[in-house]
Amino acid sequence: MAVLIVPPLDLSFPTLGPALADFIRDRMIFGPGSLAGQPAELDSEKLAALYRLYEVYPQGHRLAGRRRFQRGAIEWRKGLAKTEFAAWVSACELHPEAPVRCDGFDAHGDPVGKPVAFPYIPMLAHTQEQVSELAYGVLKYVLEEGPDSSLFDCSLERIIRLGPNGQAEGRAVPVANAPGSRDGALTTFQHADEPHRLYLPSHKAAHETMSANLSKRPLEDPWMLYTSTAGQPGQGSIEEDVRAEAEAIARGDIDDPALFFFARWAGPEHVDLEARPARENSPAVTPKHALANRVVAIADATGPAGEYGPGQFETIAKQWDRPKADKAYLERVWLNRWRKSDSMAFDLVKVEGLMKTGKSIAKGAFVTLGFDGARFRDSTGLVATDIETGLQQLLAGWERPDNAPDDWEIDESEVTASLEDALTTYDVWKIYGDPPYWTETMGSWSAKHPDQVEEWWTNRHKVMAYTLREYVEAIDAESISYGGEQDQLDDLVRHIGNAGRADLRMRDDQGQPLWVLTKQDGHEELKFDYAMAAVLSWKARLDALKAGAKPRKRSRMIRRLY
Repeated sequence: MAVLIVPPLDLSFPTLGPALADFIRDRMIFGPGSLAGQPAELDSEKLAALYRLYEVYPQGHRLAGRRRFQRGAIEWRKGLAKTEFAAWVSACELHPEAPVRCDGFDAHGDPVGKPVAFPYIPMLAHTQEQVSELAYGVLKYVLEEGPDSSLFDCSLERIIRLGPNGQAEGRAVPVANAPGSRDGALTTFQHADEPHRLYLPSHKAAHETMSANLSKRPLEDPWMLYTSTAGQPGQGSIEEDVRAEAEAIARGDIDDPALFFFARWAGPEHVDLEARPARENSPAVTPKHALANRVVAIADATGPAGEYGPGQFETIAKQWDRPKADKAYLERVWLNRWRKSDSMAFDLVKVEGLMKTGKSIAKGAFVTLGFDGARFRDSTGLVATDIETGLQQLLAGWERPDNAPDDWEIDESEVTASLEDALTTYDVWKIYGDPPYWTETMGSWSAKHPDQVEEWWTNRHKVMAYTLREYVEAIDAESISYGGEQDQLDDLVRHIGNAGRADLRMRDDQGQPLWVLTKQDGHEELKFDYAMAAVLSWKARLDALKAGAKPRKRSRMIRRLY
């Protein structure tokens, strides 16, 4: 068993948890599913989490009665009703009678609860559709079908708490982008559903806006809850940031933390999850033993909640035996282990280790350029590589906004201006560009710079696959690094992390499958054109080294720069 619970339990902090647990059992129901409409139940771990989340400062403390934690995070495996738990908490935060804030202490020093005055609850998810399908949708069902349905007016766009005369006295709303400044200022509680899937710039911006809003209604003691499974390391998700903060708390790097964090996963002792032949000093693992090992690992990641039905763990464990199953994904969602997805093209942990914050390619440096993208969709990027050092830098990038109109397109003049600026700023040996979506543009560049602009078609699968292998080898050997201004660096690394892989029906000279870049896990929103531009720029560098290319005379570059 492996758990991370920070900060550790300190019984000097009283909690509203017992009264709130009674309220949930009495006034809440299960959401859509096999138990739909039945009275809510809290297993021992959900009960423990609830108690910790509602700890308050004790009598005699300068903050007596105030919430101990401004943020709480639960990281449990898939299928443990995390979303339902979040919906119950959200329902209590919205309810006109729930004891969610301290209103003083009784004779025993225990806090006495009261409801929030005019609550405002934004609920953040990956897309607007997911908001309504996940926590917000469960909340809507719980309040519509529960015993207190007359206290709320529910729709897909908002849930309103009704006052005695039917007036609005608070609301919960689904959010997929940053809430407006007017609404955000009202925040009393907020929830982020599956934050391991929240890694796009729009998600991060929404999270920053929502976090800032927590300080705007201090009298209502606002806070935020995250419920998630483990994510992909290096993806830069909100959950990865929260997990890093929890680990810092565990190391003692943060005093008096404002975050409560509770994660459970299958510990490192759970190995041999797949059948294999005997190895030196290691016996074979039969399919039967591998299945049994997976069942035990799933039980460990589940904790005291146990199976929801006979044979549930074995049914889950058999998913590993499916042809082409993404084993890393299964470990991540069912064992709650942080794992890089098999569909990711590059090891983002290694890539992040090669980031050189504050370091940029010097003016006049001998470089190669890579150019790739689409004019009317996704994105387009221009990446430079310092031939001498292997430092890569995003020089310019254009991304289609999330709310772009159908006729959106990248301004060709901006792209051409960026190329001309690069040719002026650096000593450019070659630019390798993928021409399909910029055919006329690249044609005009080639006519003007015939010795430097070269079409490099990425749809040549075998050539492309070996080019990608060279790029991966550069990452593994740490012969490549990444720099530029912070926003350039973040955008380039994000695109590298977004890139997925699609195996070809061809193998390399070592018998390994060749692959090309594609959308990761079928996520159309994941843009990776900067990554492709980086690969082309690196290929040009390798060709420059192979050709023994030499920079132009320094005096000529100086004249161009100055």
